[in-house]
Amino acid sequence: MNPTTSPFDSRQFLSHATQRPGVYQMYDADGAILYVGKAKNLKKRLSSYFRSSGLAVKTQALVQRIASIELTVTGSETEALLLEQNLIKKQRPPYNILLRDDKSYPYIFISNTHDYPAIQFQRGRKRKQGRYFGPFPSGGAVRESLNLLQKIFRIRQCEESFFKNRSRPCLQHQINRCSAPCVELITSERYAEDIRHAMMFLEGKNRTINKELAEQMEQAATALEFERAAMLRDQIISLQQVQEQQRISGEGGDADVLACCIKAGYASIQQLFIKGGRVVGSKSHYPKLRLETEPEELLTSFIGQYYLGTDERAVPPLLILSHPLDDQEVLETALSEKADSKICLNHSVRGQRKGWLDLARVNAKQQLDSYISSRQDIYKRLIELQELLELESPPARMECFDISHTFGEATVASCVVFDQQGPRKSDYRRFNIESTSDGDDYRAMHEALTRRYQKLKSSGALLPELLVIDGGKGQVNQALAVLEELQITEIEVIGIAKGVTRKAGFETLITQRGERERSLDSSSGALHLLQHIRDEAHRFAITGHRARRGKARGRSILEELPGIGPKRRQALLKHFGGLQEIERASVEEIAKVSTISRSMAEEIYSHLHQQ
Repeated sequence: MNPTTSPFDSRQFLSHATQRPGVYQMYDADGAILYVGKAKNLKKRLSSYFRSSGLAVKTQALVQRIASIELTVTGSETEALLLEQNLIKKQRPPYNILLRDDKSYPYIFISNTHDYPAIQFQRGRKRKQGRYFGPFPSGGAVRESLNLLQKIFRIRQCEESFFKNRSRPCLQHQINRCSAPCVELITSERYAEDIRHAMMFLEGKNRTINKELAEQMEQAATALEFERAAMLRDQIISLQQVQEQQRISGEGGDADVLACCIKAGYASIQQLFIKGGRVVGSKSHYPKLRLETEPEELLTSFIGQYYLGTDERAVPPLLILSHPLDDQEVLETALSEKADSKICLNHSVRGQRKGWLDLARVNAKQQLDSYISSRQDIYKRLIELQELLELESPPARMECFDISHTFGEATVASCVVFDQQGPRKSDYRRFNIESTSDGDDYRAMHEALTRRYQKLKSSGALLPELLVIDGGKGQVNQALAVLEELQITEIEVIGIAKGVTRKAGFETLITQRGERERSLDSSSGALHLLQHIRDEAHRFAITGHRARRGKARGRSILEELPGIGPKRRQALLKHFGGLQEIERASVEEIAKVSTISRSMAEEIYSHLHQQ
C-alpha cells in the first residue's frame, strides 16, 4: 500500500455493508484488482477478513494491501456465483485461484446441410449448423476418434474445396479409409447410414451398432452381395476390437470425475471423462494457489471457472467429486440453468463410480508428486548452473540454438526456450537458412542468431539471460560477434560441445565468453540441464530439417526407412492410415503390422524418433 494513503477503515465500511447476496471486489492503493469473491451474506463474509486473529498468513497479506472494496448486490447466491466467475475470467485477480488452461476445447462436428457431410475437428464456439460431439479432453483425443471413424465407417474428413474438385478417388479411398462420395462411389442413402452409425458410435451406442450391422450383413449375404457383407463384417470386427481395447467400463451414462490433491503449496485436479459408461479421456490441471486453500474451496473455484466460465464447454449430467462442497446446491442450480437440464454433484458413490473416483484420486496424487518433483529438480539444477557460471541468480530464461542439414541441403536452425518451469514450447522458433547451401554451420548460426536477436531487440521483447550454443569455440564466437554487432551486452553465452568420444556425459563447456573450456562430472545437475536443453534444440532442428527436405524432394520420410520397400510402406500406410499416425505409434503398435517383425518395428521407431 502507498504510505501516503490512509489505511482501509474496515469498521466504517462494514457498518454500511449489506447482508444480501452478491460479489465483492478488493482493490489496492493503485486501483489494481486483488481478489474477487461471492457471498450469501456480504457483510458476514467480509467481516471474516478483518478478524483480530485466526487468519492465514496469505490472507493477512491480502488484507494488508486492501485500499477499497466494491460490492455488487445480486438477486440470489446463484447469480453471485455466475457474476464471480465472469469477473475472475475477465480480470484475472492475483489472489484468486486461477485455472491456467482457459483454451477452447475441441469438438467433433458433422454438418446436417450436406448430402455427403464430412466429420471434422473443430475447436471453439459452435457456429455451424449440425451435430457437435464433445468437448473432448484434448486435440489428441479428437484425432484418435476421427482415426477410428475413418477406419470403421469410411467417412470423409476432407475440406469442402477438396471434395468439390475431385475427379477421381483420393489416397484415403485407396487405403480403405473413405468410401469416395466425392465421385459418387457410394449412394447418399448408404453414406447417410454410415454417418448415423458414426454418430451412434460417438454417443457410446456400440452394442446397438453391432446388432444393426450383424442384421445388415446377413441381409447382404442372403442377397448375394458378398462384397458388402465382407465390408460389414470388417466393421463389426473393428468395433469389437475397439470395445476390447477399452479397459475400463461399467455403469452407463456420462459423467466427469474430479479429484483434488494439495501438497507443499501446489495443487492438482485430475479429471476423468466418462462417456457411455466408459473412461474416454483424462486431463490434469495445476491451478496456482494464491491463498491457503482447502480442497473443497479449490474444487468449487475450479467447477465455477471450468464449466461456468465459458459457453463452449458442455456440462455432463453428473459430476463425481473427491470432496463434499459447501456451495453444492448453488453450483447445481447454476450448472442446471446453463445446461437447461438437471445436473447433480455427488461425492458419495458406490460400485463402478467409486472405482472411477479412486482412480482419479490415485492419479491426482501421482501427478502432483511428479509435478512437484520435476519443479524441485529443475530449480536444483538451475542453482547448480548458477554456481557453475558464477551468475548473480538462477537464469530465468535460457535459449539454445542448433543447426541441422544434410550436406548443406535444406538447412534449418532451431531456437528452443527454457524458463524456471522447464521447456516453454510456445516460444520455440525455427529459421530456414538461405545464406549458405554448402554446410557452413558458422554462417548458418550467424544468420539465425542475427534474425532472432535483431527482432527481439527491435520489438522490445524479453531477452534470455543465458544463451546456449550447441557447438564449440567457433559457434560460440559467432554468437559473441552477433551480440556485439547488435550491442546486446546482458546475455551470458556458453557452448556445449561433444567430447572426443562424442558420448553423453563427456561434453566440454565453453564458458567465460569463449575463453575457457571445462568438463563436468557426469552426475552434475548443471550438465544434465544443459544436455536437456541441447537435446531439445537438436530434436527440434532435425524435425524441421526433415520436413523441409521432404517437401523439397517431394518424397516421404517412409522412403528413408531402412529395410522398408514399397510393399511394407503400403502395409504401414494401410494399417495406420497416414504418416502422422505411424510417427505417433509405439513399437508394439508398429509390430502389429503383419509384414513387420519386432526388430524391424524397433528400427522404424528409432529412425522416426532419433535425436
